[in-house]
Amino acid sequence: MITLFHHPFCPHSRFVRLALGELGITPRLVEERVWERREEFLALNPEATTPVLIEEGHPAVPGASVIAEYLDETRGAEAGERRLLPAEPGARVEVRRLTNWFHGKFFHEVSTFLVTERIYKQTMRTEQGGGPPDTAAIRAARHNIRYHLAYIGWLARQRTWLAGERMSYADLAAAVHLSVADYLGDVPWNEDEAAKTWYARVKSRPSFRPLLAEVVPGIPAAATYADLDF
Repeated sequence: MITLFHHPFCPHSRFVRLALGELGITPRLVEERVWERREEFLALNPEATTPVLIEEGHPAVPGASVIAEYLDETRGAEAGERRLLPAEPGARVEVRRLTNWFHGKFFHEVSTFLVTERIYKQTMRTEQGGGPPDTAAIRAARHNIRYHLAYIGWLARQRTWLAGERMSYADLAAAVHLSVADYLGDVPWNEDEAAKTWYARVKSRPSFRPLLAEVVPGIPAAATYADLDF
């Protein structure tokens, strides 16, 4: 049995949920509000970040990238066509490069601002960092997302999937960071048709359905968020 400590709108958590879904694994989900700094959770991950995966008989696996490697090491060889990290070294480099781009650069320039300012802060107490959203940070995220979307569109025009001929961790990483912005209506889809078409393909996969069903109390999803033909 696998347990995943996550937050529904943490993009890194969403990435692991998609990866598990693509591998046919249904985890037990435990929602974690990291700003509460629970001692039991800090014992699993002193960094106090989600996600953290627990599999019986194994140590806690913290962080999206570490979990992705763990899943490939423990299940990749038997996954066949569902494998999300290619077997060839060169192809693995490109998947890792792009996955790191979205978990790192996209996150620090876009999704962390949008999620923190527009979602997390509404459930935080003042001493935890809650309060009114930083409008300057939101404006920066909305500006930055445009060149990330253009890069995704360029990749989608060159390849079948973002990192090559098969769907990989790179596609899942890009899709989940876009998904939280999409929920908030902050993705300018009209600026890149190739990126929009690629996202619709990922969004239409069965593994994505649980994400599209989740809502933030008091913050309704954008009109086309759950629309597969947006």
